[in-house]
Amino acid sequence: MHTETPAPAATRSTPPAVSTLLLAAGRGERMRPLTDTTPKPLLRVRGKPLLQWRMEALLQGGFTHAVLNTAWLGEQIEAQWGAAFSAPAFSAVPLRLDYSREGQDFGYALETAGGISRALPLLGEAFWAMAGDVFAPDFVFAQADVQTFLAGDKLAHLWLVPNPEHNAGGDFGLDAATGLALNCPKNGEVPRFTFSTIALYRRALFMPPWCSVPPGNPRGERAALAPLLRAAMVQQRVSAALYTGRWTDVGTPERLAALNTP
Repeated sequence: MHTETPAPAATRSTPPAVSTLLLAAGRGERMRPLTDTTPKPLLRVRGKPLLQWRMEALLQGGFTHAVLNTAWLGEQIEAQWGAAFSAPAFSAVPLRLDYSREGQDFGYALETAGGISRALPLLGEAFWAMAGDVFAPDFVFAQADVQTFLAGDKLAHLWLVPNPEHNAGGDFGLDAATGLALNCPKNGEVPRFTFSTIALYRRALFMPPWCSVPPGNPRGERAALAPLLRAAMVQQRVSAALYTGRWTDVGTPERLAALNTP
């Protein structure tokens, strides 16, 4: 039986209206033995930790606050960057960092929706979220995309990518006419694309009636994201766009080696 653990302490100052959650809690089983001693977001691609590519892009887009959720070897991630990440080549303003320490609080990772629920007290009313182990160097975190999202009524906006070999059936469909993400069957009439893990969310998606996990997830409940998204898609509350830039789910040592091959 789970006991309740207080939600993460409030951020050092009020989070901005739009913040970011970098998902960095996973064990990275398929990356072993590399991840036996190094958390996957700190594995290096072209000379930099995977997660650093995301943080530089956020700064370049003018975003200044991010939450990192951690579990496996999370102390290494916090030791790497501490309370802020600075990259003068991209922004004169550092990226302020807060941490949602799932491993420290519960001893395990909470899956994507469980981790987002846990981190909600540290996030704004809307927020970017993405996996820390995805390499997408061409993706632009655009202020215009945020404003379009906030002006509408959608609970989530997803970026989909053409299906890689390891996910040939895709995850979700896309209605090009309406921009809606579709919960359509695999091998059906509507083609499916792969969810890049990059998205904008409203915190309302992680509240009732969409999510049964209490905000702050005090009991450390594991919860998957896909059921929430599918339920919202049925109500036409999820939009999507197709991203065709470079994108790799760095899920195996072979994919990592391929990225680091000149």
